[in-house]
Amino acid sequence: MKSLTHELWMNVPQRRAIVSIHADVERLVEQSGVQEGLVLVNAMHITASVFINDNEPGLHRDYDKWLEELAPFDPSPQRYHHNRTGEDNADAHHKRQIMGREVVVAITEGRLHLGPWEHIFYYEFDGQRRKRVLVKIIGQ
Repeated sequence: MKSLTHELWMNVPQRRAIVSIHADVERLVEQSGVQEGLVLVNAMHITASVFINDNEPGLHRDYDKWLEELAPFDPSPQRYHHNRTGEDNADAHHKRQIMGREVVVAITEGRLHLGPWEHIFYYEFDGQRRKRVLVKIIGQ
């Protein structure tokens, strides 16, 4: 069995942003030499997410609007109990919970086995500092 472990480092200058990591994951799959297996892509921070969907800017704006309606940014301690600890990112924790922590993708014949419109993204909800994404590839 072959394996490869790599961390992608992010430093998103905005508080929230969607970043394509698709090409990075494809490059790592190729580098691993795995022909048949799985790749795990995991946001290693509790205020960020990894997800798969269409690479379409309108959809990304819709996600941002929808998530902000569900869990609005409010740094005050009145809305969120978490912010009473001195933090200001309770909304980011909620957004991450909705969008998920990780994705697992099959590798077939040395390539990501995805649907025609599927694309891998990192979603930052509390940026402006360095964070990482784990990419773990296993297979033969």
